[in-house]
Amino acid sequence: MEKAKVIELKETILEDNNADAQVLRQELKAQKTCLMNLMSSPGSGKTSTLLALKPYFEGKIKWGVMEADIDSDVDANTLIEAGIPSIQLHTGGMCHLDADMTRQGIRAFDRDELDFVVLENIGNLVCPAEFDTGANFNLTILSVPEGDDKPAKYPLMYEVSDVLVINKIDALPVFDFRKDYVEACARRLNPQIKIFYISAKTGDGVRELADYLLEQIQKVNA
Repeated sequence: MEKAKVIELKETILEDNNADAQVLRQELKAQKTCLMNLMSSPGSGKTSTLLALKPYFEGKIKWGVMEADIDSDVDANTLIEAGIPSIQLHTGGMCHLDADMTRQGIRAFDRDELDFVVLENIGNLVCPAEFDTGANFNLTILSVPEGDDKPAKYPLMYEVSDVLVINKIDALPVFDFRKDYVEACARRLNPQIKIFYISAKTGDGVRELADYLLEQIQKVNA
């Protein structure tokens, strides 16, 4: 009896997206735009971190943010009110963005070319890590209240991230958060990962993160 032919759809989808992501990177390189994929779980402080970075970017780069959500435009409006160009991307229920969805978002900016675009991905530690968005680098935020075990429980997110930002360090006295443990877990998965400790609320550590990002933007756009 003839056996059914099996087609691995997920593998095909990922391969097609990876190829498209490479094309998008070349498109962005030609227009000297650096793209950062910002990922985390909901409530870690993605938007508040961007707001904290704003004073250090002013007068140095032209930048904008693509806010991805399943629904609502709360975060995009928050950034616009703060003076950061932002557009809202609705995924229609999808829990991640791919390269073409990212491309559509970038094209929606009705302004001069941007030096730096941030894709604030869907709040999710699983799906966004699987899809290459065409970004030049990935940054993941882990907040202290979430716990220090997230790299151990969601390894792919930390394998694909170039930068790990530990946010809400002002809450360290309240939570049992082991800095040495989270660093060891993250570096076991990705020895090259850069780790920053910040509080978007108080501003602690934000300047160091901003300086690093500005350096990366300059390298990509050189």
